[in-house]
Amino acid sequence: MRLREAEKQLDRRAGALDTSTDISFREALRIFARVISCFRFFKARIAAKLGFITVEIGFRLLVAPWPGKVVVDHVILGAPIADASGFPVYLAPFVLLLDGMGPVEMLVWILLLGVFNVAVFGFTTSRGAGRSPSGAPTGTSAGSSGGATTLMPQGHGTLAQGHDIATQTENQANMGSGLMAGILGVLDFHVHIRLIQSLNHLLRTEVAAKLKSLPMTTLDDLRIGDSVFRALYDTTSVSALLHGIALGLWSGVLGVVITLYIMFTYFGAAPEVIVLGVLTLPIVFLIELPLARIARRRSQASRASGSSTTSNIEEGMSNVLAVQSLGGNEREGQRFRRASEESFKRFRREWFVVLTYQQIFSLALMLGQVVFFIVMAGRVIEGTFTAGDYFVLQYYFFVLSATFGAWGFMYTEWQRHIAGMRRVFFLMDLPAEKTRDGVELGGIERGVEMKGVGLVYPDGRRALRNVDLEARIGEIVAFVGPTGAGKTSLAHLAPAFVQATEGTVKVDGVDLKEVAVEGLREQVSFVFQETQLFSDSILENIRYGNRDATKAQVERAARIAGAHDFIAALPDGYGTNLGTVTSKLSVGQKQRIAIARGLLRDARILILDEPTSALDPETEAHLVDALHEAAKDRLVIIIAHRLSTIAHADRIYFLEAGEVRESGSHEELMAIPDGRYREHVSLQAGSRA
Repeated sequence: MRLREAEKQLDRRAGALDTSTDISFREALRIFARVISCFRFFKARIAAKLGFITVEIGFRLLVAPWPGKVVVDHVILGAPIADASGFPVYLAPFVLLLDGMGPVEMLVWILLLGVFNVAVFGFTTSRGAGRSPSGAPTGTSAGSSGGATTLMPQGHGTLAQGHDIATQTENQANMGSGLMAGILGVLDFHVHIRLIQSLNHLLRTEVAAKLKSLPMTTLDDLRIGDSVFRALYDTTSVSALLHGIALGLWSGVLGVVITLYIMFTYFGAAPEVIVLGVLTLPIVFLIELPLARIARRRSQASRASGSSTTSNIEEGMSNVLAVQSLGGNEREGQRFRRASEESFKRFRREWFVVLTYQQIFSLALMLGQVVFFIVMAGRVIEGTFTAGDYFVLQYYFFVLSATFGAWGFMYTEWQRHIAGMRRVFFLMDLPAEKTRDGVELGGIERGVEMKGVGLVYPDGRRALRNVDLEARIGEIVAFVGPTGAGKTSLAHLAPAFVQATEGTVKVDGVDLKEVAVEGLREQVSFVFQETQLFSDSILENIRYGNRDATKAQVERAARIAGAHDFIAALPDGYGTNLGTVTSKLSVGQKQRIAIARGLLRDARILILDEPTSALDPETEAHLVDALHEAAKDRLVIIIAHRLSTIAHADRIYFLEAGEVRESGSHEELMAIPDGRYREHVSLQAGSRA
């Protein structure tokens, strides 16, 4: 219970929204089905991959083992090839070809067959661990347990990686794999890596697009590091599930069908061997099924701790100036150290579960090999089978038991990736803004009207209460009030960044709840208090909202915002990339670039949140004059504290505690003897004095 509670606390640290992370069996099946639905976008590539698997499995199981019987019975033991028995009918032409040849000639022909295998399929005969037809690691092989050789897959491409979720994901996103090399293996590898990359690209882009479409209230509750982790690292879980669900199951089923056909047809005299191979499936499932839910939980905890570590880095870098100025380097270093240690600890616990079911799987296979040796050795001594038959049957027994065992292994292994996909689907299922549904507004002609508006955020905080407001095209409207009064929340209502929980907000008489948000925002230009600039040239930053603007128009907007002179003084002028010099610009310079961007956009509503807070008086006066010019054909909403910025507004709304206390022009509000606005202005004047 203590471990589970610690995991829940870890979930809460990783993200405030995603805390119900314990996946039931029913939910796991639902996630399986949803992953499979993603495969429909890649039908042709999956079909091509399944075709390569079919060719490879068919040749490897129907043809590849039988030359070993020739070598053992007719080359080493010297039995006449004319007396050969037990070969499949479809190999009769090859057996007839060898009739009358000596041992050396037969070896030459088998060598030529081997050269063909290597050239076309890439097979070589070697000892060591291999893979079952399902693609799962067997942990052992026919060679390691019985002294025989086994055919090894050669087409497998991976990158160096560490033993943690994050550094393994690039491998999963770019993994090319196949059971073949040679000519067909190259084609198979190309199809596979394109399939894996396309599938991961699809999920990553969908998650990134979903993040950008979420309401601001939801984004406020998402940690950036956790979102990055889900988009880059958790999405690659789909690669492992594609391997297992689509490719692994198909190759496994095909391998089992062919193997059982061969064993019943040519080795039916040893039915206990067939039964022993089949029993691997229920035995492994019974042992490993209890580990499934544990594997999901440990993987979730490992991923949550990894995303928490990523968030820790992001937050530390975002606040690096505060950290350095307040002497917090050591404290932040300790905080990151704890997060990193937690991440590694959670991964060790996850990997302990993995090692447990890997060892159970390997033990079951080894025990099966021992029993096979005891049974078949007696049959060879009795004369029921030849030594060559032992070699061939051992190969098929290994394929059968390894495949059945791998299914039990894979089911438990999938649980780790189910946890990753649950995190991805949670993000994709968050309610997005309905940007395209609703009434399409034409050019806004009248303005914004609010009646009885209230706003309560999802966490229960009340920002606005009973607000009545009217702002018309051609006006400058100012929102004034103390910090925390609700000014920014009120401004966010106009472009529908947040939705009113009470009352109505209308644009040109149309309720915003019925408006297509995307069309509305095309007519709103918002300059935020926290300057948002992109890693691009200054020119492209200014015309971000108006891609068709000419350089002359950009320069004009920059002159109005008081930015042209310092931009022209930069070595590269408007071509200066802000990704390299943003930190060298002053707060005021960044703010002027953002204001120029807002002015350049052809929008009917211009909203500026504290636009003059970092401007000198001369630039501020120049900007205020420009705003009056801009207000001739648009609505300008200003959130400001400075009297010089708001004094000439057509209408001022003074807010306190989320309510509009007073409204009117500067002169009208100053005429109220005990007015709240008048007191606010007096306090401001007194502080300056």
